Amino acid sequence: MSDIFSQFDPLLGKRLQIMDENGVISADPAVSALRPPELTDELIKQAYEKMLFMKMADQKANNLQRTGRMGTYASIRGQEATQMGAGLVMKPEDWLLPAFRELGIMWLHGIPIENMYSYWMGNEMGSRPPENVNCVPISIVVGSQMLHAVGVGLGMKKKKEQKVAVAFFGDGATSEGDFHEAMNCAGVFKPNTILICQNNQWAISVPRSYQTASTTIAQKAIAYGVPGIQVDGNDLIGMYVAVKTARERAIRGEGITLIEAYTYRLGDHTTSDDAKKYRDPEEVELWKPRDPLIRLQKYLASKNLWTQETEDQLTAKYEKEIEAIVEKAQAIIYNPSDMFDYTYAVLPPQLQAQKEELLRNLPQI
Repeated sequence: MSDIFSQFDPLLGKRLQIMDENGVISADPAVSALRPPELTDELIKQAYEKMLFMKMADQKANNLQRTGRMGTYASIRGQEATQMGAGLVMKPEDWLLPAFRELGIMWLHGIPIENMYSYWMGNEMGSRPPENVNCVPISIVVGSQMLHAVGVGLGMKKKKEQKVAVAFFGDGATSEGDFHEAMNCAGVFKPNTILICQNNQWAISVPRSYQTASTTIAQKAIAYGVPGIQVDGNDLIGMYVAVKTARERAIRGEGITLIEAYTYRLGDHTTSDDAKKYRDPEEVELWKPRDPLIRLQKYLASKNLWTQETEDQLTAKYEKEIEAIVEKAQAIIYNPSDMFDYTYAVLPPQLQAQKEELLRNLPQI
């Protein structure tokens, strides 16, 4: 599969897509042959079920915010296949470096949903991963995790470890200097790193066309001497193939890969945003049929592996599970002063003063 970079050259306007929006595998033998044998219909069915859980857990987070039980939250709606495709490839020993729209991939990599709910509820304990789960805390600072992923991947390479560091970020992050610094460093030192840009077409209210004059984000890799590929981010199989290829390259010592997952943010930027103020509703309607879950429903139905009855049963099951998760999240002990205690070994004087002021105003702590 290593030739996919020439087969799908972003400079030639070629995007990797194996399953289209109608759930149909490409009729081109050169494309359909890219589907690896381990990605069976049964595995795709299991992946769909996990994506449905992701979608429902994501919607629950939105509902919790709307009812005042959670703070600002960034939805993954429409981007489930991008994260599922990567999650199927990543190994437990790999490191995940997320941005703030990664509920799906974080859950797949071992972060409990209750931890993420707790984090968005304002509880610092939600940032602490379970033991042996290789995931750093959510990065609200746009783009910083790309640099961290290059550093982590370089450490892996120096230790000759057979694992990778995977960073997720949005199209807006590619306008940050961090992106170019990370790419330049990665081109020179060839770390065990994969950079996945979830190009969902919008950076808050700024469209992708305002981020760069480049036709694609993937082609930016060329300037740094590394391979880049644009993938239909709503195509589970295409994402799996791209991430698998990138991981194999890194393990062989061939360095970084830039993957542009061409997808769409169906919801608002966060629950504090109102996309109707800047985004044409017709654009959203155009993308709704491309929803990755709808695509997989069509594919699985053609294989007699999906029915509405099955969907209803799963939905009812997941609703109960997610309600139990909410109770767990709300039961996690929260001390507001924790916000001061997990950055510095020794708290700077100005933060120590702020902590003391907080404690004075909250005597019950």
